[in-house]
Amino acid sequence: MADFLMPSLGADMERGILSEWLVKPGQTVNKGDLIAVVETDKGAIEVEVWDSGVVDRLWVEAGAEVPVGTPLAHIREEGAPVEHAPAAAPVQIPEAAGVAAPVQAAAPPPQARSAPSSSTGGGVSPWARSLAAERGVDLSGLTGTGPGGAIVGRDVPERPVPKDPLQGMRRAVARAMEKSKREIPHYYLSTEVDLTDTLAWLAQFNADLPARQRVLPIVLWLKAIALAVHEVPEVNGFWREGALTLSEAVHLGVAVSLRGGGLVAPALHDVDDTPLPELVAGLADVVTRARRGRLRGSEMMDATLTVTSMGDRGVERVDGVIYPPQVGIVGVGRATERAWVVDGAVAVRTVTTLTFAGDHRAHDGHKGGLFLSAIAKHITHPEDL
Repeated sequence: MADFLMPSLGADMERGILSEWLVKPGQTVNKGDLIAVVETDKGAIEVEVWDSGVVDRLWVEAGAEVPVGTPLAHIREEGAPVEHAPAAAPVQIPEAAGVAAPVQAAAPPPQARSAPSSSTGGGVSPWARSLAAERGVDLSGLTGTGPGGAIVGRDVPERPVPKDPLQGMRRAVARAMEKSKREIPHYYLSTEVDLTDTLAWLAQFNADLPARQRVLPIVLWLKAIALAVHEVPEVNGFWREGALTLSEAVHLGVAVSLRGGGLVAPALHDVDDTPLPELVAGLADVVTRARRGRLRGSEMMDATLTVTSMGDRGVERVDGVIYPPQVGIVGVGRATERAWVVDGAVAVRTVTTLTFAGDHRAHDGHKGGLFLSAIAKHITHPEDL
């Protein structure tokens, strides 16, 4: 048996709003199933459950804002008796401004909670109601797919993301970056990489592929970076409690700018083991969902190293700021034509500036230099990616 807790979806997150439940008491769930939507400063995040079993009780009502680590639900093993009290210690949840006060985790009501009742089928979740108001959608014409037929966020049709500044997200980014520059002793390295032959190979590779399946240069960079991690594992991990913890998995966070403003860096999982066609599809999917505000909790928590590419913005060089508790960030600039010496003669070549910002507590410039060299080696041999 286990409690499902309010997850930490970023180094700067202290609280979150449980926007809606995607399950109901008595429902069987498997590890990795989506169980709830949590609203943070970075948007609405779909959160997975990490234990298989049966949803025993929902301790917190949809719409409540609670601290990270608060028990939200209890998952029991199939066949185990129903629990009537939370396994964790009682938690007093303060009332948030503008949000209805949730119940205490220690004293759930005797009957299972469901989505708030309304004239629409099985009810409307607070998050769905908020989305409908924002998007100008009439709830009466929608069909609910949530618990008991309730209308949940995924049932509300989308519209273009508003262009107003995302103040909450900017505050979240500001907190994370302040913490990074205040606490992490950054060092910066760069190298220039000749991509002429790589881009020629890529054009030939894509020649017979449909547009949606073509490999973009950033996909080659992601693969090259992931493979280079195996040669310099010290760059792939976390600095916690005064020590470096390495990660065996290579989950690359990809910086995504949002149309309405703000920035997120969801993780692409196991990039080193993912074939290029699957990586193309995975990148397109995560970018699309990031801009729609439908990322998953694991994508927000699992990144072991972040990559930022600003070549499509015309930026020739980017020196990134490390996202704690990670210990490095790779920057990829725009590919430009330059005069380049090849075999003793000057030629016009397509060159990109590759950068790395490292945490000097976890490794040093020697390791960072080896890492950049390994990336350059892999990106210039695309046939091996």
